[in-house]
Amino acid sequence: MSPGIDALLEQARAGLHRLTPQQTVEAVRGGALLVDTRTDLQRREQGDLPGAVVIDRTVLEWRLDPASAWRIPEATGYDREIVLVCRQGYSSSLAAASLQTLGLRRATDMIGGVDAWLAAGLPTTDRPADIRP
Repeated sequence: MSPGIDALLEQARAGLHRLTPQQTVEAVRGGALLVDTRTDLQRREQGDLPGAVVIDRTVLEWRLDPASAWRIPEATGYDREIVLVCRQGYSSSLAAASLQTLGLRRATDMIGGVDAWLAAGLPTTDRPADIRP
């Protein structure tokens, strides 16, 4: 029998040093890569995050693995700090754990997702999103 999604999420989060929205802002100021995995609809409803790179969850590992032929230029090494965000902080935890399994040991996510970002009064941007197909 399957342990269920709650157990999988708990296991994923056990290996993460998750960040609050304010800690995420500080991490980005310090050079962390902010990656938004929300859908187009979610981004239209909630707004885009300043400085975030938008990567679809379905290609996330290929874009962030420094050894991948399909990586983005910011995927410079396995020690790069990467902070993932989603709408509420659930799928981003699973994605960050997947990146850690891939060798990106400093991959993590933001507690509460963009919902928490907005609740903290942090800004969104009117600039076009930096979408990486």
